[in-house]
Amino acid sequence: MLGLSYLKQSSLSPVWWRRTTIAVLIMTLLLATGCRQRNRTAERLAEDSAAAQEIESNLTFNNITLEQANEQGQTLWNVRADQAIYSQDQQIAQVTNPDGELFQDGKPIFRIQASQGEVRENGETIMLRGQVVATDIKTGAVLRGDELDWNPAQGLLIIRGNLRGSHPQFQMSANEGRVLTRDRRMELSGQVVGLASNPTVRLQGERLTWNMDAETAVSDRPLRIDRLQGSQILDTATGERAEFNLKTKIATLTQNAFLNLADPPVQVSGNSLIWNLTARTVNANQPLTVVHRQQQVTLTANQGQIDLQKRIMYLTQNVRAEGQRNQSQLRSDRLTWNIPTQDFLAEGNVDYRQNNPLVTSRGPRATGKLQNQTIVLSGGRITTQIVP
Repeated sequence: MLGLSYLKQSSLSPVWWRRTTIAVLIMTLLLATGCRQRNRTAERLAEDSAAAQEIESNLTFNNITLEQANEQGQTLWNVRADQAIYSQDQQIAQVTNPDGELFQDGKPIFRIQASQGEVRENGETIMLRGQVVATDIKTGAVLRGDELDWNPAQGLLIIRGNLRGSHPQFQMSANEGRVLTRDRRMELSGQVVGLASNPTVRLQGERLTWNMDAETAVSDRPLRIDRLQGSQILDTATGERAEFNLKTKIATLTQNAFLNLADPPVQVSGNSLIWNLTARTVNANQPLTVVHRQQQVTLTANQGQIDLQKRIMYLTQNVRAEGQRNQSQLRSDRLTWNIPTQDFLAEGNVDYRQNNPLVTSRGPRATGKLQNQTIVLSGGRITTQIVP
């Protein structure tokens, strides 16, 4: 009212009045047009958001089963999951609580499960993460770890991080395990520990290959084998290379092989030692050295066998026995040695020597005790030389 009153009382011309009216009308039209454009923009944003939500919803599936086959139609794997979220190109699916099977030649070979996983639709790999469990269907062996990768084209199953495995005859742990499914072998690496039972045997090294069907553990790197009673170590063996048969409990050690026994207390070394933990024997088909720490006696030969239950050694070819206490020496072709008593039977080209008094005796056969320097030669021509 005040404006209108002001305009009516003014002395402005009618022309100015018309121009002012036109300007006001133009401004009103512009404001109305701007409002309509803003409304249209908001509508478009809402439509785009709804479309995005629809796309995202279409890429998420609950309680789903994923399966991959090769060109021949053979199943490579199938995975059931609580939820699967696909990438935009639908080539990768992130799955929750995956549970399924891995196949080879159309037959299931492993059951798998984990808390999370990634499945690639081209069938090249499956990756599982968190609380991974893989069960070998043939043997019942269970493998656990932090991560699992499956490559069906290579027949390669890899489990990484805190790997633990259990088998009716073998328990193991390592940093990583690579299962070559066609060869039925598992290559363990990084702080490898294996445990076999009856008797309890522990294997330790940086690399170990477990042949699942043959039930052998093989290492081309230094390996330590302990025979245990509870947590106590009874006997220890080492070698640059080693093989342990989980079925027969026979350890074959090569290249700088060494065996430290508690009962009898002897050390055996050579380039090839076969340790039968069930029969409690040690065999060497190459030169060996036996040291009795308490009796200070060293024996060497080209070949030999030790019966750990009877505590008797059977040495052949280029046999030599030396007593450090009295500097006595015995050489022969064959030697039977009683470890606790040091009683011996030597046969073939026997040569005995001692220092105090200086004595040299030769003959085809000898019995006696090296520690007491009591020797009886028999069986043919005998020669003895004494130097006062």
